[in-house]
Amino acid sequence: MLDLITSSMIAAWLNIFGQPKQNLQPLQEFPWQNSVIFSLPTITQDPLTQSIVKTYLQNLTTQGIKPEQQGVWVQSDWTTLASNQGKMPLPAASLTKIATTLTALHKWGAKHQFMTNIYGRGGVENGILTGDLIVEGSGDPLFVWEEAIALGNTLNQLGIRQVQGNILVVNKFYMNFENKPEMAGELLKQALNQKLWQGEATEQYLQMPPGTKQPEIAIAGKVKAIKKVPSDAELLITHQSLPLAEILRQMNIYSNNQMAQILADLAGGANKVAQAAADIASFPSTEIYLVNGSGLGEENRISPRAICKMLMTIDRLLEKYSFSATDLFPTAGRDIVGTVKNRGLPTGTTIKTGTLDNVSALAGVIPTEGLAGRSQRGKVYFTIINYGHQIEYFRQQQDKLLNELVQTRELIPNSLSLAQENHWYLGDPQRNQTQLNSSKL
Repeated sequence: MLDLITSSMIAAWLNIFGQPKQNLQPLQEFPWQNSVIFSLPTITQDPLTQSIVKTYLQNLTTQGIKPEQQGVWVQSDWTTLASNQGKMPLPAASLTKIATTLTALHKWGAKHQFMTNIYGRGGVENGILTGDLIVEGSGDPLFVWEEAIALGNTLNQLGIRQVQGNILVVNKFYMNFENKPEMAGELLKQALNQKLWQGEATEQYLQMPPGTKQPEIAIAGKVKAIKKVPSDAELLITHQSLPLAEILRQMNIYSNNQMAQILADLAGGANKVAQAAADIASFPSTEIYLVNGSGLGEENRISPRAICKMLMTIDRLLEKYSFSATDLFPTAGRDIVGTVKNRGLPTGTTIKTGTLDNVSALAGVIPTEGLAGRSQRGKVYFTIINYGHQIEYFRQQQDKLLNELVQTRELIPNSLSLAQENHWYLGDPQRNQTQLNSSKL
């Protein structure tokens, strides 16, 4: 799979980690004092995993960390292997994006593409569109510089070099994760004319395939938001987004908050995402509470068990596409950028991280060639949610726990290859479908 995110975009996306700190609320509303410390289920099938997790929690205790505020859930197929506060909704941080991912997959399907329609008014005369250029979005969360540059080149191919009118933005058009229509339109206006490019646009262009042209469309008017496409507008181009599976992969690799929120809003908002996730993955709705689709803020709470159930359901939904969760989330040993970078995870472990001031979370799946003492293939799903200020220590201990689990139980990670086709890339002109039969061109 080609790496779709170039260096400057990575830098922009990683700015999400530098946002102002939230006023985080303590966990006082949960009855920790009534919980049983090290409440591991009595499962005779796998006492070894229980012992590993119990030792992990005891090690945290030696550092003054309260084990009753740490959530762990480990299971293989439908068998619970170990649990600590497994059914308690805990601050999930960016593990919230697992709920957003599941809901999006269920609503649209892995191959869904968001359409962006481009219209013109007034006809084209001597390279000049005499009226307005209209952009009608449908919520594409990954319409960025490369997509807009390719769109501009397609407009040039249609003979358009100037626009006498305005750029009119309709519905849910987002660019570079900007969801305000006027600002998204201004970014598009800049991208369509290489004479207006600044540093970031130029850097993105330089990462596109050699020979890619630089669009030149001078727009005389302003950017305005309107409620519907004018009746006299002529459809010029239909732009198709990357498939949803690839959009979700990029969102999860970089834990992009803006993309997650766009998708959650399209799905009906945080409450709808929470309820849909519980219904789709068949866990009690009391085990999930969301205030957004990204995980910003301790108010987003999900139980470790619910997170594992969601990952299992994602695997199930992807079966008909011959995909798995490995295709949508970063994987150790394959991905070298994003949130998996600088982690000491077992090779082949597919993960989603989550971090807030007081939260370090890790969840994922180990696709294996078999469990100790078994010949059949299997998958081990896990969730670890740590609460406290020792973020770096938590990460080290999470990695250590997973390595011990893999080594002790003799798990052998499965193939790291992506099931998805690898020809998708940002700025592919083939995803711009022109309307060549337009009577006004």
